[in-house]
Amino acid sequence: MIDKLSVFFPAYNEEKNIKDTILKAKSVLENLDLKDWEILIVNDGSNDKTGEVVQGLAKRDKRVKLLGHKINRGYGAALKTGFYNSRFDWIVFTDSDGQFDFSEIEKFFRRQVETKADLVIGYYKKRAVSFYRIWGSKLWELSIFLFFGLRVKDVDCGFKLISKKVIDKIPRLEAERGPFISSELLIKAKTAGFKIVEIPVSHFPRKEGQATGASLKVILSGFRDLVKLKVR
Repeated sequence: MIDKLSVFFPAYNEEKNIKDTILKAKSVLENLDLKDWEILIVNDGSNDKTGEVVQGLAKRDKRVKLLGHKINRGYGAALKTGFYNSRFDWIVFTDSDGQFDFSEIEKFFRRQVETKADLVIGYYKKRAVSFYRIWGSKLWELSIFLFFGLRVKDVDCGFKLISKKVIDKIPRLEAERGPFISSELLIKAKTAGFKIVEIPVSHFPRKEGQATGASLKVILSGFRDLVKLKVR
């Protein structure tokens, strides 16, 4: 049974989205049968007012906490900071841009109870991004399968529920800048014998701000991390 939950949101220049994301998550968490919970915002070197917005909310609710990097280190670094600073036995993370419906966490809970899985990972019912990003993701997933034999519907969907024992047991995550962090997590969890199940999730168009995960620099960094882990 999941009765304590750490929730974290990686954030980079999300001052227009982050307040709404936090308040919606709080509303959902307050209506769940949980003994305790926390919301961590990992501010990855934002150069807007993301940190100030979160600080304002944290002053009003001690369960909301701001973590941060002085400079932008990348999505992988933000996820690692979230994982290694989460206090409770179950961890959920999702994007801070409002493209997921956080209330669907209840479906993750039910799926975990039904399957006794260690990781419940989302996959998009329909992804609200451009055609080339969808096909880029498919090519990335093919590379992960060919290199490591990992077959899931969506490696990189940014909505996952994970037992903290997975994070504590697997070798420390290393990816920083590129998109390899989610793949690295699943590869190491699978190798360690943890049970992974999948669940469909809704995905909505971004209302404010701009995504940064599809730049050439980020993509190349992801492939470097992939080759490094395979060689090792």
